[in-house]
Amino acid sequence: MSKLVIVESPSKAKTIKKYLGSGYEVVASMGHIRDLPQSKIGIDIENDFAPQYVNIRGKADLIKSLKKAAADSEAVYLATDPDREGEAISWHLANILALDLNDENRITFNEVTKQSVTEGIKNPRKIDIDLVDAQQARRVLDRLVGYKISPFLWKKIRHGLSAGRVQSVAVKIIVDREKEIRAFVPDEYWTIDAVLGTASSKSKFNAKFYGTDEGKLDIANADSANSILSEIENAEFTVGNVKKGVRNKRPMPPFITSTLQQDASRKLGYTSKRTMRIAQALYEGVDVSGLGTTGLITYMRTDSLRISEEARASGEKYITDRFGSEYLPSKRTYYKTKAGAQDAHEAIRPTMPELAPDRVKADLTPEQFKLYELIWSRFIASLMAPCVQNTVNVDIYANKYLFKASGYTVKFDGYTVIYEDDRESDDKDTQKSLPPMADGDKLKLVSIEPNQHFTQPPARYNEASFIKLLEEKGIGRPSTFATIISTILAHEYVKTEKKYLIPTPLGEIVNEQMEQHFGNIVDIKFTAEMERELDSIEVGDVKWVKMISDFYGGFSETLETAEKAMDGVKIKVPEEETDVVCENCGRKMVIKSGRFGKFLACPGYPECKNTKPITVETKGLCPKCGGKMLEKKSSKGHKYFGCENKECKFMTWDEPTAQTCPNCGKSLFKARGGILKCLDEACGYEKKSERKSKKSAEDDS
Repeated sequence: MSKLVIVESPSKAKTIKKYLGSGYEVVASMGHIRDLPQSKIGIDIENDFAPQYVNIRGKADLIKSLKKAAADSEAVYLATDPDREGEAISWHLANILALDLNDENRITFNEVTKQSVTEGIKNPRKIDIDLVDAQQARRVLDRLVGYKISPFLWKKIRHGLSAGRVQSVAVKIIVDREKEIRAFVPDEYWTIDAVLGTASSKSKFNAKFYGTDEGKLDIANADSANSILSEIENAEFTVGNVKKGVRNKRPMPPFITSTLQQDASRKLGYTSKRTMRIAQALYEGVDVSGLGTTGLITYMRTDSLRISEEARASGEKYITDRFGSEYLPSKRTYYKTKAGAQDAHEAIRPTMPELAPDRVKADLTPEQFKLYELIWSRFIASLMAPCVQNTVNVDIYANKYLFKASGYTVKFDGYTVIYEDDRESDDKDTQKSLPPMADGDKLKLVSIEPNQHFTQPPARYNEASFIKLLEEKGIGRPSTFATIISTILAHEYVKTEKKYLIPTPLGEIVNEQMEQHFGNIVDIKFTAEMERELDSIEVGDVKWVKMISDFYGGFSETLETAEKAMDGVKIKVPEEETDVVCENCGRKMVIKSGRFGKFLACPGYPECKNTKPITVETKGLCPKCGGKMLEKKSSKGHKYFGCENKECKFMTWDEPTAQTCPNCGKSLFKARGGILKCLDEACGYEKKSERKSKKSAEDDS
């Protein structure tokens, strides 16, 4: 009889099977197999909030096959993901398969490599009930909040809305930022910028007005700026003080979940959801030439900065072999994990540091390669010596007024030879280098210019900055950040414009009601404290039933008060007005939602019943009639393109482009595989796009 190993996904099963070989059968549970029911709350509030789990619909055949495989096996090992969600899945599997919870049948590994998997098999443990309770507490708490508040929102605003313990706080944060932006009153201020040169060098450099020896002077308006300029109109610009120094710019630590999502957003333009999907595939294993199916990164849901000594040694060897020993720091760097972080896993790193990105590029999809390169580079850089910079700060006098200039040159590139972070870009006043200068040197004034500015409102959040804030405030856990953002976007409480998160009118109305009636639920400090209590369950310091009971007493009273206060009240959500004018009555049409998504409707209903689909113009033209090509969506939400002229009826899945066919002059369309082609049947021209051709050329080289 073989031994049965149960994991969560088929790709992970394939990788592990390769490592364990004969004598082991490896199967996948396809994620959770039991959950709370969808049709009812599924929690026995009167009996210690006991969850009433049911088998997930559609998994009956899978459960049957798992039971048979377990019955036919010598032993069963539960190898789900090494976190509380994975622990809960193992607990549910143990219950369904009638396994003894006192048996040591739970195996975990931080990376899907042969050594890690075989070590895990050799060292099984019991299912960690504290971890299971921590997941169960979150699930019960979220169900209570969602199932109790959501019907309140249905009755008072509209059916189908939802509230959540974490999602509602997330919406409030975005709404509050929008309120700040609207209330912001800009203040005028001016700067004076001089371009200067030295007698001994042809290079020019910038210097900024600072004030006087007594301190910084703020320039409030044009009159003040012109007054200063008049006083230095014929002044001699003289170097007063040159201060030289050395700055060590240390590398960033390896990634944790939140910083990986932030960097992938900034550098690759990936959403947090996309980043985690790609990282999951890299963790579970991909086919690598010469190695077979291999897990390329460690577990990607972590907030620990710890790395194993084996991985450190392997990374240091790679650095020494490729760059030389001088690229290692004189003393090893150990990064400190922040207080309250879960330290069960290492930081996110490559499982084999010697496996450089170029070595696996041919085996990865473009998005997998980019993310692996980001993770690998950040890890290797974190082990390297600092970048050493020679800095110079210069005081420059013009009569009584003081200008300042600063710059730097790289003395030793250190870790920046492999990884560039964006910290330097935050210092806009620092130039790459300054020409040689000494005290008393006379400078040539090339130009001097006053510039008007206005203070700017706080910036809207993008995914990177929002995830950073959630982490700082202790809202949710790193493993849930991607889900939080996806949820508030899916419920249309928030939308994205130019990658910024902006509240919708619906989101603002829902948030207003949540603030008015459920203040604790959307209070950042309260939510963060609740996260800490949930973490305490995980280490056995708090019992989950008591934690839920303490919360529910006050929550049920709040709900009852809200129901009484809003009895008979119905709130109307403001409609989002567009610039599209109704051709029947002249009103500006509004956006409405229906069975098949959003559409335009006349606000004059029922007098005017005009509706039309929301369309987006593309850069291409119809190959049949020359009309504009519009982006449209099918009833199932799939994007396609069609001619604006209804009588033409031309449509395609290929994306119109601004490029034209060299043979017939009609628009080219981008098809799968990066092929640009002319869709005029009489022409049939095709070519690879420039981007595709460039990649092909790189591959060929």
